[in-house]
Amino acid sequence: MDTDLVIDTPAMPAPRVRERVAFGSSGLPVLGLVALAYLGAITLVLVGILRPDPDGDPRTPGVVLLVIGALLLVAGAILNAGLIMVAPGEARVLQFLGRYVGTVRTDGLRWVNPCTYRRRVSTRIRNHETAVTKVNDADGNPIEIAAVVVWRITDTARAMFEVDDYDEFVNIQAETAVRHIATSYPYDAHGDEHLSLRENASEITEKLSAEISARVEAAGVEVIESRITHLAYASEIAGAMLRRQQAGAVVAARQRIVEGAVGMVQLALQELADQDVVELDEERKATMVSNLLVVLCSDRETQPVVNAGSLY
Repeated sequence: MDTDLVIDTPAMPAPRVRERVAFGSSGLPVLGLVALAYLGAITLVLVGILRPDPDGDPRTPGVVLLVIGALLLVAGAILNAGLIMVAPGEARVLQFLGRYVGTVRTDGLRWVNPCTYRRRVSTRIRNHETAVTKVNDADGNPIEIAAVVVWRITDTARAMFEVDDYDEFVNIQAETAVRHIATSYPYDAHGDEHLSLRENASEITEKLSAEISARVEAAGVEVIESRITHLAYASEIAGAMLRRQQAGAVVAARQRIVEGAVGMVQLALQELADQDVVELDEERKATMVSNLLVVLCSDRETQPVVNAGSLY
């Protein structure tokens, strides 16, 4: 059986970036420092405002305390700007001055460089179902085909920076692969040495998954599974193809009936000869075989004719 298929994929450039772990730490200790900084800043500012001036003028605030309180407030704001919350099934891609500096995948409260720009990327498993597409199979017959692709992002850096929109990229490449597979194989096989879309679903889906994986690998996407969800002849030839399939089914059924009838006739002749019930010459054997085959192979009930005279 022909199981080889050259995967036709565009030549992608070498990836410029790959995912790496970003610098960061747990956010809970930093959150405690932020709370202390804010609390200390508020306390110092209040004390500085209410503290009388050494010269005796109560309206003059403590300038030193106010400055320290303001510095603590700024420090707390800077620390607070670096806190991020990462949900399960998500990642944060960090950029510093436009340059990729790493990805945060650990869920929970995290602290990173407060000067970085963060972009949320979902790493959950997703489904994409292609639209029902009309294409010509390997025999030139118009067919309708659609598939569902289960995928997820494994390299967030490549997903964000190697393609413009990874969602649209996966959608277009999946539909392209479905079209290519549909045009590479016939709907129905004409022999055991060829694969067909209808009769070799497992092999075809494996090849479809392999081709989609090769096409979307540049975007850091992993294809978990792909399945053909809709496969049918186009409406303009569906009737003719249905009659063709029905004719093939009738031929196969009649072939089985004839094979069984021949076996039964052979068994009947053998039993008559072994038990010495009646001795038949070749002409009578031919007549008996003809009558039995008519009875066994007919699609209608036969009407027996009883011979009331002699055997000959």
